[in-house]
Amino acid sequence: MQTYSDTLIKSILRSVKTIAMVGASGNSIRPSYFAMMYLLNKGYKIIPVNPAWRARRFLGQKVYASLKDVPAPVDMVDIFRDAQYAPQIVQEALAEKDRLGFKTIWMQLGVVSPEAEKLAQSAGLTVIMDRCPKIEHGRFSGELGWMGINRKVH
Repeated sequence: MQTYSDTLIKSILRSVKTIAMVGASGNSIRPSYFAMMYLLNKGYKIIPVNPAWRARRFLGQKVYASLKDVPAPVDMVDIFRDAQYAPQIVQEALAEKDRLGFKTIWMQLGVVSPEAEKLAQSAGLTVIMDRCPKIEHGRFSGELGWMGINRKVH
């Protein structure tokens, strides 16, 4: 697991309002669906990005085929795809960086790509890898602890 300070994670989760979730799925048994549902319920605006689901809606949100189709502004790009796709997704994101305005690339649990990290950091972006914003939000809001215990951490 990558190491990031709690201060960094908290600051990202507090400043982000709109997340483009690349790889979001309308299949209710997929982890991305549950993460999206949780984050929506916590007040985040989630923009699902998935070409297989384009022009459809799930959880009340319109799905976009690619980041180039996503309306601005976006605060964070959340990569919910296998690590092998992360560099390509970061390159696509960087092509839209000025238009969308995001400052953070977040890669989900199990998604570790030094190549994608280097691309994003070279463009001045903050990068988080191998973490889930749903889990981190729950941990800091006191809803969940790493061991399943409510530690009431704020």
